[in-house]
Amino acid sequence: MQEIASQGQLRMAFLRWAMVTVPFVLLIGFLSANLVPAGSQNAWYAALSKPAGTPPDWAFPVAWTTIYILLGLAVAMVLNARGSRLRAQALALFAVQLAANFAWTPLFFGMHRITWSLVLIAAIFLLVLAMTFVFARIRKAAAWCLVPYLIWVSYAGIILFQIGQLNPNAEHVVTSPSATQITL
Repeated sequence: MQEIASQGQLRMAFLRWAMVTVPFVLLIGFLSANLVPAGSQNAWYAALSKPAGTPPDWAFPVAWTTIYILLGLAVAMVLNARGSRLRAQALALFAVQLAANFAWTPLFFGMHRITWSLVLIAAIFLLVLAMTFVFARIRKAAAWCLVPYLIWVSYAGIILFQIGQLNPNAEHVVTSPSATQITL
């Protein structure tokens, strides 16, 4: 039986996809993070009471950069699986998840909507979970790349819930005229 493509050709095809998907996902993450000031650079967020387990500001770019690189690699693996019947479904889940992820930062840091941000982060978790199961049916390694994302979103959801509990009126707090707030 003759192979359609050699291992080397398959590896090179994956690398070509990764050279597109990793920078693309990093760019989307960078754009989302820079739509509005986040972390301690956001006066509204800086004024909130935060639970003891809140990560320091430096942890967020490290965690998200790692997650976005792994997400880009996972998508490259799926794109490289041309014969998979689930490829279109996996890519659709990826696109919806990426759009939801992109919307979270402006919703929380810009609009100050803790409750809606919690709903969105729960939706993101479910999308990433579904994506993990579909990716696993295509390439197990692609699914494993999503595990840190699931862990981080779970942790972020817990922290976000606690922030909501500690700051029940936070959605109505305006810290100063220079604070960035997006209104609908």
